[in-house]
Amino acid sequence: MCQHQPPCPPATAPDHHTARLVAYHPEQGWGLLCNGVLIFDDGGELTPDGRVRPAGRGADVVPVG
Repeated sequence: MCQHQPPCPPATAPDHHTARLVAYHPEQGWGLLCNGVLIFDDGGELTPDGRVRPAGRGADVVPVG
């Protein structure tokens, strides 16, 4: 997904949150990183494979669905 050079970390990398922001909607409280991760203003995340990282939960990731 990322076309930056050097490429941003993939969504599965521990530092995935350092990827570049490609869309930001502060009025809705979310942004999209170039690796496909949705980040939320409360600190939560949604990965491209559908896993959720709740706000303030560190490395806990739970599948959705």
